[in-house]
Amino acid sequence: MKLLDKSSSAYLYQQVIDFIKHQQKIGALQPGDKLPSLRKLSRQFEISVPTVKQAYIELERQGRVSARPQSGYYLQAAQARTLKPRPAKWSQCKPAEVKGRSMIEQVHAAVHLPNTVALGISNPIQAHPPDKTLARLMRSVLSKVSEKAVSYGPVTGDAKLRMQLAFRYQDQGVDIHPDDIVITNGAQEALSIALQCVAQRGDIIAIESPCFFGIIELIETLGMKALEVYTCTEDGVGFDELSQAIGQHKIAACLFSTAINNPLGSMKSDEQRQAMVMLLEQHNIPLIEDDVYSEIYFTDKKPKPAQLYSEKGLVMTCSSFSKTAAPGYRIGWLLPGKFEEQAKRIKRAQSCSTSMLQQLTLNEYLLSGDYDRHLCVLRKNLAYNCERMRASIAEHFPKEVCISKPQGGSVLWLRCQSHVNTGEFFQQALDQGVSFAPGAIFSPSGKYQNYMRVSFGVQWGEEVETAIKTLGALVFEFTSQQKILLATQQKQPHSKTAKLV
Repeated sequence: MKLLDKSSSAYLYQQVIDFIKHQQKIGALQPGDKLPSLRKLSRQFEISVPTVKQAYIELERQGRVSARPQSGYYLQAAQARTLKPRPAKWSQCKPAEVKGRSMIEQVHAAVHLPNTVALGISNPIQAHPPDKTLARLMRSVLSKVSEKAVSYGPVTGDAKLRMQLAFRYQDQGVDIHPDDIVITNGAQEALSIALQCVAQRGDIIAIESPCFFGIIELIETLGMKALEVYTCTEDGVGFDELSQAIGQHKIAACLFSTAINNPLGSMKSDEQRQAMVMLLEQHNIPLIEDDVYSEIYFTDKKPKPAQLYSEKGLVMTCSSFSKTAAPGYRIGWLLPGKFEEQAKRIKRAQSCSTSMLQQLTLNEYLLSGDYDRHLCVLRKNLAYNCERMRASIAEHFPKEVCISKPQGGSVLWLRCQSHVNTGEFFQQALDQGVSFAPGAIFSPSGKYQNYMRVSFGVQWGEEVETAIKTLGALVFEFTSQQKILLATQQKQPHSKTAKLV
């Protein structure tokens, strides 16, 4: 490879910058790729390490690369238009009966359609499936304790698995005893139990906006009302907006994902999370923390659980292995705080126990250290996929489309122009072999009709690139159609025309 021209008047660090840009231009470096190490490039070009670092720091300042602690520098999606926080002025919502079940059912059904690229479901482990390791461990479990593995287990779950989970929370400073944990059938059952512990039919539950549609449907099923609270694309639930909502409504509980929101990928800092817990406990409002994505963070450290900051025991943590290891196992858990007795009673009445075979297998997975090694690779693959998908969307979608820049998780949140209703071309996408999640299902009141969620929790390949191109073409087509319709309406201001959504 040609060395840098040291006789040139151009600074050496600038020549390194030009080299990186050229590598990106010819496709040798793709968004999400790791740049050569400082020492490697230093040896390759026969220049000092500080010179290379100066170049990388400048590239980072330009937004072309990002630094990851103890990992290196990675190429960003340079053309991606990042979705910025909405202005502070945000219309306060009223408690709403949940709508949109029909579309939610269609999104779920699309996951299992043959010959369809499933970008509508958040399934992070597709980026690094641990199925072979889990299969080996399950065979080992069956050979050792076959009778116990297929029997009913304790209501609160396997004692050894609860101990492993308690150790992990204790490592983060949370004083949790294994007996404080209830193993559930996925996080959804944990959320259901938590809601039933603190609220009744007709009660108001404050949720993020936008909010994962599974939570919205759960609230509907329990006969409760959802109150949307403004949620920032970067910092999560707005503190001032939450304070205002508390002052205006009798809120029975809050159900938030402060560590990696779905679909925004936003995350509160530990300080912001502590302040929010203090605010809620001042008003004796329970917080149900949906914590399923906290292990899939792209930042330099894992976010602290909200449970850590609770002084009154009003925080209930719900999580699972569904997003990090095995969605089909349906193993989740609940830290019920002061509501422990109610939680155990509801669990006993609702499902009696949780599959022992899967619990025993996951306990072995944690004990072996394989789980943490898997998480390291999973986070790396997802961060890479995130940048690849942001770049691909920027290339194939209209330039007006803005894209979230998540701090973890496995999904992107896209905003199209205001006159585009993504639900109206959902079926067309399915007909062309691609599924996505229309934005309206992330709001009980039908907001976000011009938004869509797509998953980068995939095995990256040509079919994913083709799927993104297909979705981009549909957005282009629908945008053009709506522009023509809008222009026609403007020419005929007194005619009765269909209202644009």
